Amino acid sequence: MDSQTAVAPHSTEDSSTAGRLKPDSLGVLGILFFVLSAQAPLTGIAGAVPIAVVIGNGAGAPAAYLAAGIVVLLFSIGFVAMGRHVVDAGAFYTYIGKGLGRSAGSGSAGVALFAYCAIQAAMYGLYGATVSGLVEHHADVHIAWWVWALLTMVVVQVLGATGIEMGAKVLTVFVLAEFSILIAFAVVTFVKGGGPEGLGLGDSFSPEAALQGAPGVALMFAVASMFGFEATAIYGEEAREPRKTVPRATYLSVAVVTCFFAFTSWMLVSAHGASRAAAQAGEALEGGDASTWVFAPIAAEFGAWTGAVLPVLLATSLFAGILAFHNSANRYLFSLGREGLLPRGLTSLNRRHSPWAAGIVQTVIAMALVMPFAFLGKDPVLTLFSWFSGIAVLAMMLLYFLTSVSVVVFFRRSRADTRPWNTLIAPVLGALGIAGAIWLILENFTTLIGGDETTAVWLQLTVPAVLLLGLVVARLTRRERAATT
Repeated sequence: MDSQTAVAPHSTEDSSTAGRLKPDSLGVLGILFFVLSAQAPLTGIAGAVPIAVVIGNGAGAPAAYLAAGIVVLLFSIGFVAMGRHVVDAGAFYTYIGKGLGRSAGSGSAGVALFAYCAIQAAMYGLYGATVSGLVEHHADVHIAWWVWALLTMVVVQVLGATGIEMGAKVLTVFVLAEFSILIAFAVVTFVKGGGPEGLGLGDSFSPEAALQGAPGVALMFAVASMFGFEATAIYGEEAREPRKTVPRATYLSVAVVTCFFAFTSWMLVSAHGASRAAAQAGEALEGGDASTWVFAPIAAEFGAWTGAVLPVLLATSLFAGILAFHNSANRYLFSLGREGLLPRGLTSLNRRHSPWAAGIVQTVIAMALVMPFAFLGKDPVLTLFSWFSGIAVLAMMLLYFLTSVSVVVFFRRSRADTRPWNTLIAPVLGALGIAGAIWLILENFTTLIGGDETTAVWLQLTVPAVLLLGLVVARLTRRERAATT
């Protein structure tokens, strides 16, 4: 590690850990909860599933989540194979750099950082609106959404600086709460034999059901719901036995997320009845609150008390996601600082080996992304949340594709792993699936962001612009290094 890496005053670290994030801090379950938190399960179920049902393939939407899970699983096989040879907090850009060159890696680093900061800013918009509505409903006091967003930024910064273990404990509580009620509903519905039309297995998973309507739109929302599973590699430097922990956490997270979304969405469709699910989801959307399509059958099953609890869990789900993406983004900043692509000050660690300086910068970025929407009086859900969610998903899909290509190139060149399935077949199939997902996202981007076509084009252009900016910064940095040597 670089001997010049900065450490916060009064640090008690020794030379073996200088410039490193705290090792042996996370096990498989700890990393899993960070991934599940980034996924914001209740947000994905209450926000995305009703839309996928209405404008996608109706009762066949659960099949789209299963298909998305298969694509992500194929990608993760090569991702894990690369992870056995590379352990770094900058996961994506390190992986891409190993196969496609340092310039491509540096460009992708900018895209990764952009994606994490964008999705976190998007979640601040929905979170602020949700909390503002809850407080107004229960206390009859109106406080602007951006006030709650700013207050939460302070809380997230403090939690991020107190160490990875504290963050994991906080997220565990929130994730278990939202998972428990959704899984309980799904299991009870399944055991009871489904809703008014039965379980409807064929209505949701048969080829005819999967391909009805606009399956591409449903697949697009399903892929978007998988966002964040790749964070397993970001925490490799802080994991116990990373070459074992990271692969296990990756496969487990993909399996859990896929099964959760496919099973829960299936039971929701069943609870409404396959023939009526799309129409009732459409009514919920027209009423201005898609979550009622999810919350209503849960309340019918467990009682009216869930009507008060679920909106609160939606807020905590968003908070958990915000904290998870804060941790992911500040580790990218830390890693880029360590590589010399950003100022070395970002590698400063506090006594808990947390990247406090990178965390502060990440919080400032969040403010810079969120506050213009407040100053301009924009709707935090229709603009901030929808716009930044769209570009974050597009950026992440590009990183998935580049990583899959890099895996193939790296192992063909290095011969470090000669297993055909792990290093060639699965990564190629994953790359093809991801390329298809990118095409679907671009084709349906206006729908994804809920905006107009002009806005969609400008937002799409930000992703290649950030990639090019990263390439330029990398070249300038290398020239500067060469000039000083």
